[in-house]
Amino acid sequence: MIQVNGLIKDYGSRRALNAISFHANQGEIVGFLGPNGAGKTTTMRILTGYMPPTEGEVTVAGYDIVEESLEVRKRVGYLPETVPLYNDMTALDYLRFMADLRHIPNSEERAAEALENVNLGNRANSFVGSFSKGMRQRVGLAQALLHRPEVLILDEPTIGLDPNQVVEIRELIREIGKDRTVLFSTHILSEAQQICDRVLIINKGKIVAEDTPENLQSRLTGAQRVVIRVRGESDDLPAKIKKVKGIRAVETKPDGSIEFEFSAGQDARPQVAKTVIQGGYDLLEFRPVGMSLEEIFLELTRDTSTGKKSS
Repeated sequence: MIQVNGLIKDYGSRRALNAISFHANQGEIVGFLGPNGAGKTTTMRILTGYMPPTEGEVTVAGYDIVEESLEVRKRVGYLPETVPLYNDMTALDYLRFMADLRHIPNSEERAAEALENVNLGNRANSFVGSFSKGMRQRVGLAQALLHRPEVLILDEPTIGLDPNQVVEIRELIREIGKDRTVLFSTHILSEAQQICDRVLIINKGKIVAEDTPENLQSRLTGAQRVVIRVRGESDDLPAKIKKVKGIRAVETKPDGSIEFEFSAGQDARPQVAKTVIQGGYDLLEFRPVGMSLEEIFLELTRDTSTGKKSS
């Protein structure tokens, strides 16, 4: 439903997007991650027809964003980071107004349907100015759903929300994504890890990773990590584990557990387990741990020239 090939966007002499390529399929939720200034919002504005690309080919729902811009806009729902709402309108009036602007037939019926889709049907006649931040985000999402779009593009949909509101919006995105293409940017990495089928990570105008969180973890680590927990004192156990062939690192965690890392091609788990048992320790826990999406993000967006994360 979204196909991007060699997309370039220049602002004068500055290149904001440097020949990026990616895709998003129908029924797929794709997270778009990157530091501030990486190119996320620029990409989304191009996809929605808000601004033209400098070079490259982009199709949305099968239509070219330059040659068939109006067709693209009919099929895309967009929720910007700051939702433009009218405080002196009721939720229903606002959505009916937006439906009329888009020449959507049966505007009142469609507005009511969109409010039900975001669980605000019981607040249809309440003024937008009285709504909480989370409710305003839901009204903005209802606006993006008015014309029953095939593709939804959401720019930081949970920014500024409290934890309960984040959960509500997250559930809505998950439900909406069952039969649509959803591309959304976020800084909440755990959120992307929980609800995304795939993630794109962009840094300095380039896509530096595109895969499922699980596959990214496997590709980046080149190693496996395991946490063990034993009963009682274990001060000398890390030193014993470190002597096992293939062990790359051993660390004692603040909670008393021990985490060790071994090369992917050299499975040290059997020997570590044997070392623990032969050492007379009662083994309570022995489980693998993955690289979190946050760690992946930090690794991929690190400035290699300075050793610091990009800003």
